[in-house]
Amino acid sequence: MTDMHLSDDCGGCPLIDNAPKNGRREFLRELGLAAAAVAALGATAGAMPVHMIKAIAERDEMVTYPFPSADGVYIDTKKEVIVARSAGQVYAFMLACPHQNTALRWNARDQKFQCPKHHSQYKPDGTFIDGRATRAMDRFALKHDGSNLIVNLDKVFEEDRDAAGWKGASVAA
Repeated sequence: MTDMHLSDDCGGCPLIDNAPKNGRREFLRELGLAAAAVAALGATAGAMPVHMIKAIAERDEMVTYPFPSADGVYIDTKKEVIVARSAGQVYAFMLACPHQNTALRWNARDQKFQCPKHHSQYKPDGTFIDGRATRAMDRFALKHDGSNLIVNLDKVFEEDRDAAGWKGASVAA
């Protein structure tokens, strides 16, 4: 393996030309300014699509819920997770509708999820039924651990991008 060295003649590389000239201190100062800007724009970040916020956050977070003992739906608005048990399977979904990231609602009477914004509808397993959305609800990776359901908030499966992962993102009830 050979060592790679940067030459003084970088040909106008924007990364080198715009790099802090004063080393670590300057880097940390600029990092602090960037963090302050993000904090000041917190309300703006809240208006961003959910997938963009998650990409920025990189939370590396696992959440534990009691394993559902009966069919039904539990919605955790703080973590933006829907836990659903239906037809012998348990799922964990993103709270956001895949169409325009509006928080989904559970319609217990009709046994389906519905988006209040454009009225997309989904089966209890997250499968798309009707409306403006073009794909199923996004599923989180999950596992059954004794009396707990552990949901990995970093691993999201989109039906149209990873059909096999999406299909496998459930556990037997």
